[in-house]
Amino acid sequence: MGQTLTGLLTSVRAIAGRPGTPAQSRPGGGPDQALLAALRLCGDHLSALAAAGPLTDARRTRLIASIGALTTACSTPGADAFDALLRTGQLALDSGGEAEARLALALADEATAVRARSKGAWRLRGHALDALGRGEEAITAYERHLALQQNTAASRDVERRIATLRAAGDRIDEALTLFRAGAETEASGAETEASGADTEASGADTQASGAATEVFGAVTETSRAAARLSRHLPAAEARAAFTDLVRLRTAELGAGDPTVRRLAALYAEHRRLSDRDPVADPLLGGAEPIGVPGLRRLVAGRTVCLVADTPRTAEQEQRPGSPLAALIEGYDLVVRCDEARHTAPAARTDLHACTLRGDTPWKGPRWDRRAGARLVFGDPLPHWRLALRSRLVPGAQDRVGDATLRRPLHDPALLGEEAGAGPASTAYTVLRLLDFLGTPARVDLIGFEGPAALSPREREWVGTRTANTDDTAVRITLR
Repeated sequence: MGQTLTGLLTSVRAIAGRPGTPAQSRPGGGPDQALLAALRLCGDHLSALAAAGPLTDARRTRLIASIGALTTACSTPGADAFDALLRTGQLALDSGGEAEARLALALADEATAVRARSKGAWRLRGHALDALGRGEEAITAYERHLALQQNTAASRDVERRIATLRAAGDRIDEALTLFRAGAETEASGAETEASGADTEASGADTQASGAATEVFGAVTETSRAAARLSRHLPAAEARAAFTDLVRLRTAELGAGDPTVRRLAALYAEHRRLSDRDPVADPLLGGAEPIGVPGLRRLVAGRTVCLVADTPRTAEQEQRPGSPLAALIEGYDLVVRCDEARHTAPAARTDLHACTLRGDTPWKGPRWDRRAGARLVFGDPLPHWRLALRSRLVPGAQDRVGDATLRRPLHDPALLGEEAGAGPASTAYTVLRLLDFLGTPARVDLIGFEGPAALSPREREWVGTRTANTDDTAVRITLR
């Protein structure tokens, strides 16, 4: 193998030139310069392998054979070396080493330079970036592949991988949001304590100053860990920064703190997603789970209307050519709440939200009306899970809100209100959640009068945010 490797390296150098030098021109023009650049990269890799000593890895032996095939294709007039280039990149990736993954990425870059619309080249680039832990860049490459791929069945694995990478990044985003919210609360509390401390004796001031210095040092260290964490980091660096953030936050607040528990759960989910793709959750009826970041993306920049389920609204909506039907159809997202008693079965529903009520909420009617996404609000967690298992209908929704969205009003990671305010209507819960997300372009209420009217407390909240009111809709101004 030593002589074969040396001979192949000599052939590569003869065809492609040495690093930093242009290839010699040949009669007929020869292969594309990007192919010759790829061949030079292969030569560099062969040189490194030769310097490393005897080869015993079968995967690298296959990679060397593939480089030989690419060399032959580049030196044969009329031969199409592009497929050989992609095969070499894939075998480099299959070899499993970091150096081989970098080679695969470099070859993918040259392949996209040769054929910018090659779905195979973009897929190879996505896989190489993924192997190097550069998830956000991998998503971009995967999306280019999907845009070129006509056979959707052949791209299911790529779609699943994109969903996994995004979900892992979403866990980081939510963890940072959780940390910043907690840090702001702690800073406010510290200012209050400092103001009160001004009235104490100087001895107590000295003691408080020392304690404050100690706390400040811990907070600064945690803040530095949070500043390092980003979804755009390579996977290994993101994992290390996430680990530091959870460890330091737990030391500050204790493992029993609700925000620490949520942070630890996000960390566990991130590690699981980083280790393997998510499997289909039988609990969700084949639908894709959606959390806070996913819902924020779903409603971002879109016009939203909440339509009440009343006889008058349903009758006008079903009437052909009615102004109300045209109005509702003009929104980007149509939201309906709870069980429909008057709305037509085929009425458009982009987001369905419902609240579990009673001691046995899993015994209610099944959610068989078609909806793009479905949010189920309820507590405690075992009842919520059992209700999803019993009432979701496979194929009736594309997305289902996960456990992070099951109690937005009282979850300390979201609105964090006290539970003593009494039960809230589903429409009010949706409004508060949309207000918390803050990303829709507009939110309107349609038909919420008479039997569908909100409670006085809820109407008061809506009234403080009402931008305008007419006979049809109440427009809400989000913060």
